[in-house]
Formats: sequence, structure tokens, C-alpha cells
Amino acid sequence: MVRTGQVGDAPAVLELWSLARSEHATTADCAADIERLICDSPSALFVAEVEGGGIVGVLLAGWDGWRGNMYRLAVHPAHRRRGIARQLLDAGEEHLRGLGARRVTALVAYDDDVAGAFWDSAGYPVDRAIGRRVRNL
Repeated sequence: MVRTGQVGDAPAVLELWSLARSEHATTADCAADIERLICDSPSALFVAEVEGGGIVGVLLAGWDGWRGNMYRLAVHPAHRRRGIARQLLDAGEEHLRGLGARRVTALVAYDDDVAGAFWDSAGYPVDRAIGRRVRNL
């Protein structure tokens, strides 16, 4: 089951990210950041639960009023290849479409073959014409 995240989900989300974190994620994760996200954008965090309530997947689907952005997709290694990532993606797309998004980008490292294969199969090809520039504050 996919649902929007709640403040109380922060510890489980952090635990999942510690198990399924991309080596390209360089900013430290903390509960306060997740809690702030949920307070500021209560419908941006999606979690997938298994029966019994354990969180096995997570996706952030952000909206800036112009475009949708998806990032931090993670699925627990023991629960992969069961359609969980696709369910999260579908929920994120539906959410962003409802906000008025007509274009969505997915933040995926160029050399992450596993994630790249998923996003390719979901219809998100690499856009080599537009790159991203990042600065940590």
C-alpha cells in the first residue's frame, strides 16, 4: 500500500535510506529534515508499506509550481522486483498531475545502472541536453 508520509514515519524512512541509499547521495539525512518536509509539503513524501505496517519504499515528489521533480526513490533490498517502485512512481505522478504538472524530472545519477534501468522502463529517458548543477549550502 502506498500512502503519504507522516512525521512519525521519519525513523523508518531514515532506516530505509540507510539500507538502500545511493552512493551518489552526499547530503546527510536527519529526522528534522524529513519532519520539515512533511510540515512544509505534506503530500510530497510517499511511502510504501507491507502488511503489518513496515515501510519498504519511499519517494519524494516535489512541486515548485512549474515542474514536478522526483527523487530519493528507494525500495528495501528484500522487497525489490515486486512493483513497489512502480507503485510509488504512479502515486507521485498522480499527485503531481493533480497539482498541474505537465513535465516531471527524475533525479538519477548517470552511472547508476540499476536505477537508470528502472527509470528508462518507466518512460524517463536520460536528457543529455540539459544537465544539473549543484552547490551544497
